[in-house]
Amino acid sequence: MVTMKAPRAAARRHLSGSPFAPPAPAPPPETFAVDDQVTHDKYGLGIVLGVEDHAVRVDFRPQQRWIALPCPKLTKL
Repeated sequence: MVTMKAPRAAARRHLSGSPFAPPAPAPPPETFAVDDQVTHDKYGLGIVLGVEDHAVRVDFRPQQRWIALPCPKLTKL
């Protein structure tokens, strides 16, 4: 009895306009430092006051907010 081998996915070539093309790799997460100027879609312009493992404290005058990371609405300027 002859067994058939499954085709290897790595050998396939994808066309750039194909809907079956593999997704693009995710961009690396942004890193923030104290005194970085940032903008938020809801709160506007702000300055980073503190950085922790999974959150950033930002001064959005007149209020300060903890923003959990990663946050797609928070962008470094």
